[in-house]
Amino acid sequence: MDAEHISAWTDALPGRSVRQNVDKKLKKSKRRLKQQEAAKPNGISYSLLRYPLIYIIGCIIAIELVAYISLRQIVRIWENVVSWRGEKKRLRDKLRQSKSYKEWCEAADKLDRYMHKDEWKKTIPYAYYDYRLLQKVVKHLKTYREGDTVEDALKMMDVLYVCLKQNFAGIENEQLYSNTYLGTKVLIEEYVEEVTRCIEALARNPHVPLDEKRLAFKLYAKNYGRTAFCLSGGAGFGYYHLGVIRALLDRGLLPSIITGTSAGSLMGAIVCTRSNEELHEILNPQLAQRIRIVGDNWKALITRYIKTGALFDPERWCREAMWYCNGSLTFKEAFEKTGRIFNVSVIPYDPHSPPKLLNYITAPDCVIWSAVLASCAIPGILPAVVLMQKKPNSEHLIPYNYGHKFKDGSLRTDIPTLALNTQFNVNYTIVSQVNPHVHLFFYANQGSPGRPVTHRQGRGWRGGFLASTIEQMLKLDLAKWMKVIRHLKLLPNIHDQDWSSVFLQKFDGNVTILPKTGLMDWLYTVADPGEQRLKKLMYMGQLRTWPKVSIISNRLRIETAIELGRKITKEQGRHDASDVDTEDENIFLSGRRASMPTTDEEQHRRRKFMAQFNDTIALKKGGEEGDRIGEKELLTDDHDSHSSHGDSSS
Repeated sequence: MDAEHISAWTDALPGRSVRQNVDKKLKKSKRRLKQQEAAKPNGISYSLLRYPLIYIIGCIIAIELVAYISLRQIVRIWENVVSWRGEKKRLRDKLRQSKSYKEWCEAADKLDRYMHKDEWKKTIPYAYYDYRLLQKVVKHLKTYREGDTVEDALKMMDVLYVCLKQNFAGIENEQLYSNTYLGTKVLIEEYVEEVTRCIEALARNPHVPLDEKRLAFKLYAKNYGRTAFCLSGGAGFGYYHLGVIRALLDRGLLPSIITGTSAGSLMGAIVCTRSNEELHEILNPQLAQRIRIVGDNWKALITRYIKTGALFDPERWCREAMWYCNGSLTFKEAFEKTGRIFNVSVIPYDPHSPPKLLNYITAPDCVIWSAVLASCAIPGILPAVVLMQKKPNSEHLIPYNYGHKFKDGSLRTDIPTLALNTQFNVNYTIVSQVNPHVHLFFYANQGSPGRPVTHRQGRGWRGGFLASTIEQMLKLDLAKWMKVIRHLKLLPNIHDQDWSSVFLQKFDGNVTILPKTGLMDWLYTVADPGEQRLKKLMYMGQLRTWPKVSIISNRLRIETAIELGRKITKEQGRHDASDVDTEDENIFLSGRRASMPTTDEEQHRRRKFMAQFNDTIALKKGGEEGDRIGEKELLTDDHDSHSSHGDSSS
């Protein structure tokens, strides 16, 4: 997009004209300061105690932060000295030095066998999932899939409706993947395999009416939900995202819904404006030759900040962002080209307005590079910008949303979970979290997927129970003091921004991928990576993603199978599943099929079918018999699909 296609650079980058006049800038700053002070609470005690409280709380936070970092280093040293010795250390070093996913899997399997974790995989009972229910479902699905009657097909449809829910029987619980380096319980692998086979068999089954199959797959998709891939902000740490993206892309596990914030929006724009073939070509260390976001040295950056109030030149960033976004594609055009749904999180310049998630539904004609630029607009780093949109049937760009300015979404919503759920039925998120002030506080005290605790056969606490207790106490106390500062409005708003949300929002997902960073990485927080550094960052991103492949794969295999089933049934006829009447959907949800008569014979058939699951019981502590799983529990409404990640849908 050439400059002449934009109505005015001051439309896209309003901050430039404002800061050209120093007198106007000073007057505006004074006016904002008066407005902020007018909005502050009044009172003698507030005025007297505000700054002493800031000082006292600041000292407490500093002491606790030093203690927290020291504790983490002690645990790290203890694990390296005590837990990793001899053959186990050699196998772990081989795992960490793997150059490909295949090589990593071989090393992980050897480490599992050496630590006798392969026996754990074969042992069916475990406290974190309902293995009895899972065994029955696998058994019946296999029986009905191998049958060749109408009755078998209808029963298979019923069982699929029961089990295609988020976290059914607890199979998505992280603890099921945190005891091994590779894979999980054999029963769960069998379940995922059988469910995907049955979904395909149902889609191609000639005994079930086409309209009924369409309705069934529509409900399966609604109940199971969708998966989103979320890329956090993180400045120069954002290049770790490229390794995570490459690892998922190579395994065919890149979700179609992708969201990016700040640095994550730049990386997400690369993915969502290009085909898989183009991505395989450009996602390599040679990409560093094209990265010129920073460009200037520190002297030039500081000089610009003194003159304009921002480190970077927005016009330069605008031109560079166009390459990341593959030109001036809009959100709608990018979706039509790649099939991926790109979301960019931004917040209005007004501190009291709600965050906004830009995508092909909420802002179809908005140009992606302007959204990315806004999402990177951290106060003091880059001035807030006006979003741009294409005129209908034209390449000419005009301001979007009445010319209101927007800035970095990570200041309030780094991971827009709620908006994704509302707009796209997303109930499962894969988060690549590289914010340097955030990943420091992730501490899996009982292991994480693909990274079990190193002692007591994976049943211990990381660093011991005492260290885990102190870690939790320090982390929660730090959060408490940050909330006190926010709720009492102690800190002044710097650059018209309440900075407490930078620390207090939700930063993780169902699966969270964290980088392995060192002190030297902080020197490159505001710097373009060279080819060797980008190669290292991408490799580390891949290495941190491979342990999560098992849990991600099992989730996406079922989700992909459902989407494939919908595609097959759509191709089998003319009408789409969305044309099904709402009343028919309610009939299906109530446990009766629209195509079947309401007769005593049908009710008897359904009761007989559900009775097969009645011997699956949950035993309470002390030997008491728990509630049985009956028709009411198994044929619940689709609100069960929104249960929390740690709860079982059974």
